Amino acid sequence: MKLSLYIAKRYLFAKKSRNAINVISAVSVTGVAVGTMALIIILSVFNGLEKLVTSIFNTFDPDIKITAAEGKTFIADTSKLALLSKVNGVSCYSLAIEENALLKYNEKRDIATIKGVDEKYAEVTGIDSSMWDGKFLLRAKEGRPYAVIGAGIAQKLGLRINFVEPLWIYVPDKNSTSTLNLDEAFNNDYIFPSGVFQIEQEYDSKYLYVPLDFARNLIEAGNEVSSVEIRFSGNVDEKQVQNNVSKIFGGGFVVQNKYEQQEIFYKVMRSERLAIFFILTLILIIASFNIIGSLTMLIIEKERDIEILKSLGANNSLIRNIFIFEGWLISIIGALAGLLLGFFVCWLQQKFGFIKLQGETLIVDSYPVVMKFFDFVVVTGTVLVIGFWAAWYPVRYLTKKYLLK
Repeated sequence: MKLSLYIAKRYLFAKKSRNAINVISAVSVTGVAVGTMALIIILSVFNGLEKLVTSIFNTFDPDIKITAAEGKTFIADTSKLALLSKVNGVSCYSLAIEENALLKYNEKRDIATIKGVDEKYAEVTGIDSSMWDGKFLLRAKEGRPYAVIGAGIAQKLGLRINFVEPLWIYVPDKNSTSTLNLDEAFNNDYIFPSGVFQIEQEYDSKYLYVPLDFARNLIEAGNEVSSVEIRFSGNVDEKQVQNNVSKIFGGGFVVQNKYEQQEIFYKVMRSERLAIFFILTLILIIASFNIIGSLTMLIIEKERDIEILKSLGANNSLIRNIFIFEGWLISIIGALAGLLLGFFVCWLQQKFGFIKLQGETLIVDSYPVVMKFFDFVVVTGTVLVIGFWAAWYPVRYLTKKYLLK
């Protein structure tokens, strides 16, 4: 083993009689290094994007969301809510109701979704940490209701926190038969904005928060809610808590964790990540054909050396191992170089953010990058398996067919 590895190292780094072999070997190492670097960078970027979007969802989505299996709203049973508050792992819960509405501020109008929430909502989510202007205040001490509006809506309406100009909200009247008279077809009320939140463009242009009772009166919802939103307490068994909550509310309700609330996004993200990994792996396999070409030419060039080794007592296994180790060394050197380059590029992006995101974003201005040790292990294993195959198969075939008869 030591002799075959020693000879393989000499063959790899020594100057060959045909300069093309050196060039092909260098190209082989470069191809493996570039493929490895690309895998590390792409996986790290996907990690960064997933972490970024997850942080956005965590600001808006509760740990568990309970909705009706049929219909938009339901009456929250006080006995079930009492049992819910006693579930181990549940820190607090909030009642919420949503409805589409027409907003009017001065002469500007916009369509949005009003979300009525109770005083516990800020504890259930992290919405109060995303304030761009003003503060997350839905109810003043004297009882006056206020609205907290998304930055996108505020921009469309030209809205400012001045407590002078009110924001008018129009919601379709469920009992009205007229569609021509605005006052008869819609329930309306005004409210003053107390703050503007900024999470992500989709949320910022869709939602505004108002007190739960204000929304219920406007929607004519009585004691109905659209959802019960729950926050966990510390480190808990999330699956167990979800199962316990499901048992309390029964089959007429949908109980979703954070992943299930955004299930389509996570599935698409992971599918894209897997697809990109396979595409780059295929490119890496194609690049490994350079190893096959390099070994083929090396075996032909070293035919005389092989005859000398055989006359000295070397068996076929030792000779095969020489060229297999040659191919493995090319793969290992390329993999190590690619890992180091990938790590260095990702570190530069984390530190300085050279690669910028195109278009406007309210969160980051450069591509987020998160390096994970598991990705380095998987990429290294993938590269070495491809390198093993690229060296083993041609060496076994060529030495058997041409040189070891």
